[in-house]
Amino acid sequence: MSELRNYALVTGAYWGFTLTDGALRMLVLLHFHQLGYSPVQIAFLFLFYEFFGIITNLIGGWIGSHLGLKVTLFAGLALQVLALGLLALLDPSWSVLVSVTYVMALQALSGIAKDLTKMSSKSAIKVLVPQEADSVLFKWVAILTGSKNALKGLGFFLGGLLLATVGFRGALLLMAAGLALVLLATIVSLPGTIGMAKKKTKFSAILSKSRDVNLLSAARLFLFGSRDIWFVVALPVYLSASLDWSSAQVGGFLALWVIGYGGVQALAPNLLHTLTQGGTPRGGIATIGAFALAALTALIALGVAADLSPWITVVAGLALFGVIFAVNSSVHSYLILAYSEADHASLNVGFYYMANAAGRLVGTLLSGLVFQFAGLIGCLWVSAGFVLLAGGISLLLPRGTKPLSP
Repeated sequence: MSELRNYALVTGAYWGFTLTDGALRMLVLLHFHQLGYSPVQIAFLFLFYEFFGIITNLIGGWIGSHLGLKVTLFAGLALQVLALGLLALLDPSWSVLVSVTYVMALQALSGIAKDLTKMSSKSAIKVLVPQEADSVLFKWVAILTGSKNALKGLGFFLGGLLLATVGFRGALLLMAAGLALVLLATIVSLPGTIGMAKKKTKFSAILSKSRDVNLLSAARLFLFGSRDIWFVVALPVYLSASLDWSSAQVGGFLALWVIGYGGVQALAPNLLHTLTQGGTPRGGIATIGAFALAALTALIALGVAADLSPWITVVAGLALFGVIFAVNSSVHSYLILAYSEADHASLNVGFYYMANAAGRLVGTLLSGLVFQFAGLIGCLWVSAGFVLLAGGISLLLPRGTKPLSP
């Protein structure tokens, strides 16, 4: 029962963080779009968020294995509270250069916070689940990942709603206060040694030497790059500028997309039961999902180019993209833990999410650049190429499925 209690505590803290993270993304994007910033300028606001996530994931796993995951989890929550509070001090009278630089710096702090929290939460599951209990591991990972993304989607909606009601500064201060309460409520509850390795690992071990982890991380890079190429800047600006949607409508649509995406992730073990013949997924499932995504993205791009209804191509097409992407992402999240020993879980998860952050960094930059010069169609074609590469790399992962253990 203590394992279940600790899992609930870790998940609850991660939920609180994720809600503010999603809301912050939508607040910054819509606020600066309303101020007249170009897609490239908006993309630059998020670059440090992703770049420092790469560094955090690389080093954070090693820190977590030495000091315990409680330290890295609470550090992530505290840094997010600080970032939200400081961002509320942004002055509209500042020049574009000063404003962009200030926001980029605080997005860097938020990126560090996000990846410390994510790495800590995902690694804690491997520690808390009994060894060889693969079915339990897959279900717990799916629930955590799915619920996190559902709350991130709710955060998108919350960000758009708060921007329309209490404004940019008021929204940031409210979120900082709420997350501070989450931090204080959780800080006395988790055991201090959770996730601390029994045998200390050398700093040089942060770069994974496992072939399977390296391949999965490379596939993850292109998978998440493919999503963010159209999702981060291109889609919200397209909905706002081309379809004349309000900030609340844009935030609501993206919220529903991510909430649905999270729900599918949570249900992934049940959805994959037939494909895995009652076992847990392996590389073959990740390969099928990636190639299916590549084909679907190409079809959406062709539909947009043919001037078909945006409700059929953009809205319905990207909703279907979210379903397939969610299942594939859930499989990846399970595989990284399946490939890891409990003592090295935080190291491998940190390395893996470093690749995830690298994909998001590349996707974010390309989202602004490609959209500005080639529109949403260009973003979709580049996305299709990325996910095709993810499928090619996944071909090298171990095949088949692993039988369930109780």
